[in-house]
Amino acid sequence: MDQRGDLRLTSPAFDDGERIPDEYGRSERDVNPPLEIERVPDEADSLALVVDDPDAVEPAGRIWVHWLMWNVPPETTTIPEDWDAAGAVEGENDFGGVGYGGPSPPDAEHTYRFKAYALDAVFDLEAGASADELGRAMNGHVIAQTQLTGTYPP
Repeated sequence: MDQRGDLRLTSPAFDDGERIPDEYGRSERDVNPPLEIERVPDEADSLALVVDDPDAVEPAGRIWVHWLMWNVPPETTTIPEDWDAAGAVEGENDFGGVGYGGPSPPDAEHTYRFKAYALDAVFDLEAGASADELGRAMNGHVIAQTQLTGTYPP
């Protein structure tokens, strides 16, 4: 994903490109790591977050979705560990649940993408919507985007 604008996403739990701590994995505590959001454009009406695993294409046949969230208030600067998504809406992950599903690579170390989007709209998507539905809703509404990556061992 290409950087667009000055939007920035970081985590106090791991640096970009570094290892995600074990506790955030599906077989461990299975809670989202804390995230920090900076430089949201003034014209943003909402934020969205997508966490996925592009390395899952080989073992699973597709990019695996771990977390979808939208209608995050644009003034949000912190997503705390194990966030309850108050004020936002969460979609269905590829584990078949709504909310965060931690890293769980079946074969080798995978790189996970935490993608943040600043949007010029608030969406009327119901909780449990799919990544495809969110992607269609976001089309033409992204004013800034960024990503943070982290690795996780099998």
